[in-house]
Amino acid sequence: MRMFLISDNVDTRSGMRLAGVDGVVVHEPNEVKDAFDECLQDRDIGIILITEKLAKLVEKDISDIKLNYPLPLIVEIPDRHGTGRTPDSITRYVRDAIGLKI
Repeated sequence: MRMFLISDNVDTRSGMRLAGVDGVVVHEPNEVKDAFDECLQDRDIGIILITEKLAKLVEKDISDIKLNYPLPLIVEIPDRHGTGRTPDSITRYVRDAIGLKI
C-alpha cells in the first residue's frame, strides 16, 4: 500500500514528493472530490494525506469516506504555514468522542 497527498500548496507537495509520496495540488472543492474519487478507485492507496485547509472544504465527503470505506485512512496534515488547530484539539476530540474529560 502507498500514500497519496491532496494539497493546496506546491511546497507541501514538493516536500512529500522528496519522501516518495505522490500527490496533486488542487484548490477548488470539486477538484478535491475528483482527487478523492480517483484515490478510492486505486486499491493500492492505503493512506490519503490532505492539508487541513482543503479538508475543511470537503468535511462532509471526508466523513462519508471514513464511515463507508474501510480504506483508505484519511489523515489531515498542516501545510508549511502551520496548523489551524487549537492547542487542546486532541483533548477536545477525546472529550467529544467518549465523554471523558482529561
